[in-house]
Amino acid sequence: MDHPFFILFVGVAIVIGMIIGLRINAFIALITAALVVSFLAPGEIADKVSRVASAFGGTAGGIGIVIALAAVIGKCLMDSGAADRIVQAFVGALGEKRSSFALSGSGFVLSIPVFFDTVFYLLVPLARSLFRSTKKHYLKYVLAISAGAAVTHTLVPPTPGPLLMAQQLGVDLGMMIGIGALVGIPSAIAGLIFASWLDKRMPIEMRPLPGEEEMEEGPVVDRKLPGLFVSLLPILLPVLMIGLNTALETKANGERAAQVSAEQIVDLAGLKAAIAGSDDGVLAMLKERGMAEGADQEAVATALNSALKDREAFSTGKSLGRSNLAIVEHENRKALEAVLPEAILARHTWDTSARKAANVSKVYGNANFALLISAVIAVLLYVRSCKPTKVEFSEMMESALMSGGLIILITAAGGAFGAMLAAAQIGPAIAGMFDTSGGGAGVGLLFLAFGISALLKVAQGSTTVAVITASGMIAAMIQGMDLGFHPVYLATAIGGGGLVGSWMNDSGFWIFSKMSGLTEAEALKSWTPLLAVLGVTSFLMSVILSFVLPFAQ
Repeated sequence: MDHPFFILFVGVAIVIGMIIGLRINAFIALITAALVVSFLAPGEIADKVSRVASAFGGTAGGIGIVIALAAVIGKCLMDSGAADRIVQAFVGALGEKRSSFALSGSGFVLSIPVFFDTVFYLLVPLARSLFRSTKKHYLKYVLAISAGAAVTHTLVPPTPGPLLMAQQLGVDLGMMIGIGALVGIPSAIAGLIFASWLDKRMPIEMRPLPGEEEMEEGPVVDRKLPGLFVSLLPILLPVLMIGLNTALETKANGERAAQVSAEQIVDLAGLKAAIAGSDDGVLAMLKERGMAEGADQEAVATALNSALKDREAFSTGKSLGRSNLAIVEHENRKALEAVLPEAILARHTWDTSARKAANVSKVYGNANFALLISAVIAVLLYVRSCKPTKVEFSEMMESALMSGGLIILITAAGGAFGAMLAAAQIGPAIAGMFDTSGGGAGVGLLFLAFGISALLKVAQGSTTVAVITASGMIAAMIQGMDLGFHPVYLATAIGGGGLVGSWMNDSGFWIFSKMSGLTEAEALKSWTPLLAVLGVTSFLMSVILSFVLPFAQ
């Protein structure tokens, strides 16, 4: 039986049964489930195994270097006393009772330009060092980081999910940033309240991470600690490098340099004739859209720009499903210019000064490179503070990399499992449960947007995939509809749904569990309900603000 929901049930049963019931290592359980799901899913029999390996490699390739370097940074920060210095500064400035606010606020701000996993890798050593100082509230500290970082990663551009939601729903980027933050702040506060409540009922002490044989019992007190600035540098520097790259790319993408202006249509009659006389390819697609019919240059330019936004209609040879809209327009414009001479359509200028600056920033703003620089600084800080022998230095590095290696294996296996669920057509099956051709407006659409996104999240694990898919469906439903409120609230409701239902098919679940040293059962009791609290609060804030500040268009 190859029905998507049956395949989903089988995959879930294997993961839960092996990890919780049989106490088998998560990597083995996830890979086994991925293989079984792949065999049940549609596709050529020869590809059933290889596509699991490809998905595993793709996930590992995306996060492997970052996790390994972050493990080294975290180990160096802990052993050098840098993490203790930062914790002392936190406690001194806010008091011990408000340390969780500092961690959550840091995660909230840092996760706007930086992916959640990178932020969590950078901040979790601070939570561990804080526990070494206070001897309590470890669960509260790691949940505080998660509460702040997960919200902005899902609601505030320029991270991919909220950025693409804004584009598909026609929401101005500034509006998405402002309302996303406005919705996110009370959500993060609700997450902190839940973290405090759960910490009292499920106290968990910090444990050695995988690969660590033992754990220091207390803060560094027998030697001089590093200065605050140099202690913060391995954390702040990569954030600044990545954030600057994000800002420059956002500026360059905001130019929308590939859009067609009326002046660039050099020969309107020639353009119409070329479209009308085409039977295949790009021009035939434009012909089907009625662009060979009578219209002036402004109208044709507008119609062309509408077509350039299509992520699939043009034969570009590239996957544009998650690309920024400016990149989509650029690739599609190149395909259009390839079949039209300059005498009909002038070539667009892509390499503007802003784009050149963004291209340079992609080098130093790449997370792998930024964390490599950070790791070098952290290692130098460790060497300066601890003055280790060659043997001690080698053992420190091996311990850190062993810890990171196990996390990479489990996270990549989770990614492979999620990819196989996608191959089983779980997303389209859920989408088919809803009629996207009908009408309906008002708060009902907010509920529907939240529900679709949550279902997709539970089924296939990726928040980004869930919110992009859901926003595409909702965008198709609201064409020409008077909502009574700004569509930004649909985006934040979808973002809230994308937080609900995080479990073992979500790489974030494994990052939280393994980097925190929690068991799978403890993560299910803490991480999963925390994200549900964040998601539901985000949805409720979306509903409330749609009435209080409708910004109706």
